[in-house]
Amino acid sequence: MLTVRGLNKAYGNTQVVRDLDLTVRRGECFGLLGPNGAGKTTTLRLLLGLIEPDSGAIELAGIAVPQQAREARMKVGVVPQMDNLDPDFSVRENLVAYGRYFGMTKSAILARVPQLLAFAGLSSKADASITHLSGGMKRRLTLARALVHDPDILFLDEPTTGLDPQARHLIWQGLRRLIAEGKTIVLTTHFMDEAERLTDRLAILDHGRIVVEGAPRALVESHIEPAVVEIFGEGLAEWTQRHAATLCQRFESVGETLFCYTGNADTVLGALKHDTRLRYLHRPSNLEDVFLKLTGRDLRD
Repeated sequence: MLTVRGLNKAYGNTQVVRDLDLTVRRGECFGLLGPNGAGKTTTLRLLLGLIEPDSGAIELAGIAVPQQAREARMKVGVVPQMDNLDPDFSVRENLVAYGRYFGMTKSAILARVPQLLAFAGLSSKADASITHLSGGMKRRLTLARALVHDPDILFLDEPTTGLDPQARHLIWQGLRRLIAEGKTIVLTTHFMDEAERLTDRLAILDHGRIVVEGAPRALVESHIEPAVVEIFGEGLAEWTQRHAATLCQRFESVGETLFCYTGNADTVLGALKHDTRLRYLHRPSNLEDVFLKLTGRDLRD
C-alpha cells in the first residue's frame, strides 16, 4: 500500500528527512514514532503529496506521489493532529460535506452515514452541533469522517492526543475493528502503549532517519533487558554508588530516579528490601524504554 525509497527533504541547511525507506503492506497497521522534531510531520506531508521531496520515490496505493498526488489522496483517509470539523454544520452535515470532496453523491453518503455514526458511537448525535460535542466525540467523528469514502489506507496523526482514558479506549476499539476488517493504517503517536496495542510493525524516526524498525515486542526483546527497577527516594545516591554497577546490567540516573535494567531483578530487589529510605517500581521492559534508549531522554522543543 505504501512504498518509499531514498526520500530526502531539507529546509535551507536543515535536513529534515534523510534517505528514508519504508514499506507498508496491505492490511497492516504501521506506526511512525519519534520525538518532536524528528521529521514525522514532514514525512506525512511528503507521503500525502502535500510537499515535494528533494529526491526519492513514493508510491501510495499504487500511485506515484507527488506526480499524481490528487489521484492518490482519493484513496486515502486522513485524521489530522488537530480536529478541523466545520462548526457551522451538524454531525451529519460534516460527513456529507466531506464525502462530496471525493465526488460521492449525496444519496451515497447518506446511505453510509448510519454505519459511520454507529462506528463512532454517535448515532444519537446526528443532528447535534459540533460545538455541543465533547473532545472525545469530535475525535471519533473525525475518524468516522475519514472513512466516509471507504479509503484503502488511513493516515492517523496522533489520533488520541488530549483525550481522557475512556475516550482513548473507545478510539482504540474502533481502530482494532478497522484493522480486523483489513484496513491499512499508518499511525503516528507519542503514546508508546498505543503503538504496542495497535501496530503490527513500527519505525522509530530521529533526526530524519529511521533508527530501528520491526514488530513492537520484537524490538523490546532485542534492544532492552527484560526487567526494569525504577528506584527513588532518600539515599539513592549512596545506593547507586554501592550497588548499581554490580547489580544492574545497565543503568541510567534521570533526575531523582535510577533506572536499573537487568535480566534478573531478584538480586536488585534483594538489595532494596531492607532499605526503608528507598521506594521502587519493578516492571517488565516496554516500548517506551526502547524509544528512550534509542532517541535519548533530553527534552525536544
